[in-house]
Amino acid sequence: MRLAILGGGGFRVPLVYGALVGDPLVDEVVLHDTSAQRLRVIASVVGAQQAVARREGHRAPAVRVTASLDEALRGADFVFSAIRVGGTEGRVRDERVPLGEGLLGQETVGAGGVLYGLRTVPVAMGIARRVKALAPDAWVINFTNPAGMVTEAMARVLGPRVIGICDSPVGLVRRAARAAGADPDAPGFGFDYVGLNHLGWLRSLTAGGRDLLPGLLADPAALATFEEGRLFGAEWLSALGSLPNEYLHYYYFRREALAAVRRSAATRGEFLHERQSAFFAAADGADGAVAYGLWQRARLEREQTYMAENRAATGGWERDPHDLDGGGYDRVALALMRAVARDEPAVLVLNVPGGGAVSLLDPQAVVEVPCEVGAFGARPLPVSAPDEHQGGLMLALKSVERAAIEAAETGSRAAALRALVRHPLVDSAAAAGRVLDAAGFSR
Repeated sequence: MRLAILGGGGFRVPLVYGALVGDPLVDEVVLHDTSAQRLRVIASVVGAQQAVARREGHRAPAVRVTASLDEALRGADFVFSAIRVGGTEGRVRDERVPLGEGLLGQETVGAGGVLYGLRTVPVAMGIARRVKALAPDAWVINFTNPAGMVTEAMARVLGPRVIGICDSPVGLVRRAARAAGADPDAPGFGFDYVGLNHLGWLRSLTAGGRDLLPGLLADPAALATFEEGRLFGAEWLSALGSLPNEYLHYYYFRREALAAVRRSAATRGEFLHERQSAFFAAADGADGAVAYGLWQRARLEREQTYMAENRAATGGWERDPHDLDGGGYDRVALALMRAVARDEPAVLVLNVPGGGAVSLLDPQAVVEVPCEVGAFGARPLPVSAPDEHQGGLMLALKSVERAAIEAAETGSRAAALRALVRHPLVDSAAAAGRVLDAAGFSR
């Protein structure tokens, strides 16, 4: 089978390739990117991975690179989309422009997420149209952020053949299970999770026919052993009665998160832009083994500093090895491909049209819920109805996503303004208008 990776010069592409090593599922990986330098460097890193794997006797897929989108798509069985429209420079603007108005700017949350979606959706839909024309039987796995919004936009072209993935839910489930004394890989383990991408809640953890979540939420010591427990704090988690996705920290602690970002010498986007630019410059032209070593060091730094501002807002603490072992979007993607290609049943938390699984949203609305996966694709499993709080936030954010998709498709400033002002983290229509002006979204 052939896997095409769009955004093939992306920093985390070697994680995807590493997950494929030793598995006979994929014979060839095709890397496509609009940046020649990034494509050249990541191809060198992946080539080093391939050489090491084969030297150790492991099967490793062949690798091919192309600057042509159409060439990448022809003959593809799976298409992994992880593009970053505007590069890290675009992320810097998405964060800095809202901050100038006293608003949180983050690549998937708040005004920054809306700006990123406005820039990304037209490109993603163009890709979807090329997939439909050149590889209509391919399955598209979308990791491009904002993942829920982009997946819903692409689904308007590709229907059920596009599936969105994210590693946040599986990481939350695994960390919470360990804290509760359960094995997330054991037979009979189960959980209930509902939401939209980067806006979800874990509402039960079952093992041996017993729900372990209430006991975990009542145990401050156990909550202090994993990332989300420390991030949200025992008092709030006990009052909330569920475990929220880490990105809900921006909603529940918006004042503290904004203050922490403002205190930082650089935004997350600025940090990544500086570090990744340095990595690509140093690795360009270097021996593959050297480039691979540079990438490994840069990756570890990236993971250790993930959500650093949010941790600073809650007293400051370092991520430990359990926090870093979240399941990985690369492993989620491989599990999804295996289940579809081999018709091996699996249950994964995915971003797909709800089809009525969440009754307060229409069937076409993309939600993030546990899904049964097989040769048919991904089918949402029944979940408990969201409570009023969860449902209210989901409805608000779905209206933001859909207004942003409308604005991206039509160029309507009015729709873009609706998307920004409807967001719970944007408190002023006037400020929203100025953000659009500064971002170049013309009247």
